[in-house]
Amino acid sequence: MSLESNLNKLNKDEFISTFGVIFEKTQWIAEKLFDLKPFKDKDDLINKMIQIYETSSNNEALKILNAHPKLAVEKNLTDHSNKEQSRANLKNCTQEEYDEFKILNNNYEKKFGFPFIIAVKGKDKIEILNNFRQRINNDVEFEFKEAKSQVKKIALFRLNEIFTKWKK
Repeated sequence: MSLESNLNKLNKDEFISTFGVIFEKTQWIAEKLFDLKPFKDKDDLINKMIQIYETSSNNEALKILNAHPKLAVEKNLTDHSNKEQSRANLKNCTQEEYDEFKILNNNYEKKFGFPFIIAVKGKDKIEILNNFRQRINNDVEFEFKEAKSQVKKIALFRLNEIFTKWKK
């Protein structure tokens, strides 16, 4: 059975449990996506999901941004965030790094109104910390767009991970 036919055979609960985690703690995108079945292929699903995200209102986007955890200091993580932060070694910060992450997280959120978001896949904690130090100096409009862009990258990484598992 092909990946595409499997995709289109998922009932709503199965579909939401699979794709409702792509955008951090944001199921409504997967719910809207379910209504767009059938999908020609995985790329069709991915394109439609990203389109839903990209056409969301600024208020909806802000809710998605605020659903993301604070890097290195948040204790209550989704499975995806936990794996991603662990792979980036954010679970093994020195006390000095942890303290800096804590200060940066607080200052960033005060300035921008949402947590610092970066697609951590393929990055280590030093690279992430350096990005954090630079991006906190951005203006609000630029950083809102950057955070939205990072959320899209995270979503694409998560989607590719799901489809890679399905192929096996």
